[in-house]
Amino acid sequence: MQAPVRILLSSAIAITIALGLALAPAWAGETSVPAPAFADGSHDFDFNLGTWHTHIRRLKQPLSGHADWDEMRGTVTVNPIWGGKAQVEEIEADGEAGRFEGMTVFLYDPDARQWRQYFADSNDGTLETPSVGRFAHDRGEFYSQELYRGRAVLVRGVWTVTSPNTHRYEQAYSEDGGKTWEANFIADLARVKPGEAVTAMKPVADTPGQHDFDWQLGQWDIHMSRLEHPLANRNDWTTLEGSVRVRKLWNGRANLAEIDSRGPSGRLEFLSLRLFDPKAHQWSLNFVSSNRGVFSAPMIGAFANGRGDFYDQEPYEGKAILARFSFLELAHGSNRDEQAFSADGGKTWEVDWVNTSKRTSAAAEKNAFAARAPHWP
Repeated sequence: MQAPVRILLSSAIAITIALGLALAPAWAGETSVPAPAFADGSHDFDFNLGTWHTHIRRLKQPLSGHADWDEMRGTVTVNPIWGGKAQVEEIEADGEAGRFEGMTVFLYDPDARQWRQYFADSNDGTLETPSVGRFAHDRGEFYSQELYRGRAVLVRGVWTVTSPNTHRYEQAYSEDGGKTWEANFIADLARVKPGEAVTAMKPVADTPGQHDFDWQLGQWDIHMSRLEHPLANRNDWTTLEGSVRVRKLWNGRANLAEIDSRGPSGRLEFLSLRLFDPKAHQWSLNFVSSNRGVFSAPMIGAFANGRGDFYDQEPYEGKAILARFSFLELAHGSNRDEQAFSADGGKTWEVDWVNTSKRTSAAAEKNAFAARAPHWP
């Protein structure tokens, strides 16, 4: 169960804050017109929780002048995270164009009182640039900028709540700075009634590698050891104790680990979203903590010879370093994983975070499941 040192190390957070203060413009201290106060929006997406029938229409060739649409029907399942401060949405739908599997992670920023909406498609297992926005009067507007066919376009997503049991999501593109918009994705959703069957999905063939994380599914007790000052020739370690729950998504092509731990500095809650790229046969590890609400840059890697190694480059104390996360000693009952930094291009590595995990007893896992009911099946 990986612990994102890049997010949670207190020294790294302090550096970020210090840089923010150092780079503040001269006029930052001057009197300015206060920004409008927005109401707390941490429960704006509560309407979205549950299981839904969905009818999806997707424009085949956006911004081309053509009006040919694909239609799909399927099921959307939405579960809460961190007591509602986040949600994960799974989308499964079938149509003439084939299977569509999507996932959206919704993260609330309490300081900005805005939500970030991260989307991923099982075709490439990559988190897209998040759309950011808020709700007002049962309508939520979210915006981002993306590349479409090599050109930058604005993207607008609109949520419209029509009743407690129905809502709509519409995505549109703009090539002219928001003067005009063309809708290219429309989803109408109706809540599944108690005892009602969901839409049957056609079977999809497995891809080699998509079950690499299946050994980790379930509930775990975790002991963490964290080096307080990496790359400083110091041996000051802090320990944390906690729990991890790993849930399968997209039949193994993705999974979500919820980590809840406590140590001398207090409580740490974070997520690790693992997404499989079926073309490259690689995984990305995407981290986010409950006190930030922003995913870090992904670590990329794969499993081989009984272990999994994942890498990225990131700044640490003003310098670019390499980071490696490794899953070791894989077993059904216990496992070990660790993170390491390298300041010399990977010639040497210093381990700065070690996790040892043991599968939670059946009775304890049953109690944990009951505490989450009726969510997180």
